[in-house]
Amino acid sequence: MSAPSSSSSKGAVVCVFCGSSPGTSPSHLAAARALARTFAANSITLIYGGGTVGLMGEIAKTLVSLSGPDSVHGIIPEALIRYEQQGRESGQPSTIDASLYGRTTVVKDMHSRKQMMAQSVMEGGPGSGFVALSGGYGTLEELMEMVTWNQLGIHGKGVVVFNVDGFYDGLLKWVRKACKEGFVAEGNRNIIVEADNSEDVVKALREYKLSEARFKLDWAEK
Repeated sequence: MSAPSSSSSKGAVVCVFCGSSPGTSPSHLAAARALARTFAANSITLIYGGGTVGLMGEIAKTLVSLSGPDSVHGIIPEALIRYEQQGRESGQPSTIDASLYGRTTVVKDMHSRKQMMAQSVMEGGPGSGFVALSGGYGTLEELMEMVTWNQLGIHGKGVVVFNVDGFYDGLLKWVRKACKEGFVAEGNRNIIVEADNSEDVVKALREYKLSEARFKLDWAEK
């Protein structure tokens, strides 16, 4: 995948990775709502995994209620959309209400989903990037793939963890350990930036500095 150049005339596009569960602490849902409000205040477009439940549903419907359906684009594989349609009668089409959750694109598989999410961010203007709210295995996998792509030079967008109640303390400790043990270059320690409130998330994306230790690889299609 080639990395398109950003135009200053384009608005910020931020992909948020997060759980399809609400979590056991109300802090996680509150953080999702706070991030949506900050996105609305800064005219930021949300790209997310297309879910209607948990943190995914919360951030999407909150932003749509503030900025309208065009402010949100959910991307979800066909195999997962059935989970979002619990209770509907057999034979009804699989749809997600755009007036509540924004535009939804249904793709064939997880790889297509992640590629479309990443491409949307890469085509965004200044302040675009990737943010991880709290979540499970899928959230961590998506986050770390974007970290790796940053290190490899596939994209040059910011990567931020919204560290709600210390949720990502363990991950950040692992990064420090990996640097100490020689598995991550010291210069790449700050590919992941930590923020503990929604305003700092947006600030971190706007002020994000690329690591000079990133691999200088050419990913342009030949």
